Amino acid sequence: MMLRTLCRSGGALLRQTQRPVPRLWVTPAQQRWASSLPMNTVVLFVPQQEAWVVERMGRFHRILEPGLNFLIPLLDRIRYVQSLKEIVIDVPEQSAVSLDNVTLQIDGVLYLRILDPFKASYGVEDPEYAVTQLAQTTMRSELGKLTLDKVFRERESLNANIVHSINQASDEWGIRCLRYEIKDIHVPPRVKESMQMQVEAERKKRATVLESEGTREAAINVAEGRKQAQILASEGEKAEQINKAAGEAQAVLAKAEAKAEAIRMLSAALTEQNGNAAASLSVAEQYVSAFSKLAKESNTVLLPTNTGDITGMVTQAMTIYGTLSKTSPKVESVAPKVLEEQIEDPVNHSA
Repeated sequence: MMLRTLCRSGGALLRQTQRPVPRLWVTPAQQRWASSLPMNTVVLFVPQQEAWVVERMGRFHRILEPGLNFLIPLLDRIRYVQSLKEIVIDVPEQSAVSLDNVTLQIDGVLYLRILDPFKASYGVEDPEYAVTQLAQTTMRSELGKLTLDKVFRERESLNANIVHSINQASDEWGIRCLRYEIKDIHVPPRVKESMQMQVEAERKKRATVLESEGTREAAINVAEGRKQAQILASEGEKAEQINKAAGEAQAVLAKAEAKAEAIRMLSAALTEQNGNAAASLSVAEQYVSAFSKLAKESNTVLLPTNTGDITGMVTQAMTIYGTLSKTSPKVESVAPKVLEEQIEDPVNHSA
């Protein structure tokens, strides 16, 4: 009977002493305050991904795990409720100065998780405020090491450095920073205008370079085409000259063979009966033909003294032929050739 009365009076006293207490890391909507902490109803059901910190007579006792738990009235009290889910915190916008003295306005998003509910409850007074301030100071420190151009190019490395710096300080708080992302970077209007002008100048530069490279490639292609055309033309001319020379050589050979055959036939004809008379007739015909062509190609003409004595000219040619025939039998085959030369050039011989 006394125990029942004591329990009722203790429950009433507990309800009277309840007051609004801040509840940390409650919902993704970032509602950080609850109406009250859970009451000690002896039998408690702890939700999944939550850790309830219990104090016994004002001293830390234990952390309630998800599921069914039992507490002693009056002696045990739920002091903190910690969420073990990943928590998202908006880092307020702040100003920072880069290495090249440009003032920037930067804000970000911080993702973290509570790994040790005991340290998160007793290691720091306000974990959210502590982590936010640490992220801001670390961001200003890291931005002071980079120029404006590198801030835009090295955002990933900047985020990684901020996460590393936060984790070094938050280990004692039982909090682990998972990642940090920069949302917006605002630059002064004048700096923005100069950056736009720089971008336009860079684009014009690239366009000029590409145009010059295209002109150079076109000139190289034209020169290569002309070179190949000249090479092909020279090769064609070379082949044409070779073919022409070969044709001329064959023509010379054919003429020589025909002339040799004519000489052999003339020699054979001279050895027959009345060959000398036929030779005399041929010499006379060549003599008349030669005189008919005088003064057609040049104004200078050389004439023998006895121009009208055709018989004497023929007799002289036949005398030379007879002398060569008697001199050496070996030269017999050459006599028709000498006779032909005498017939072709009667004027020079007479001179």
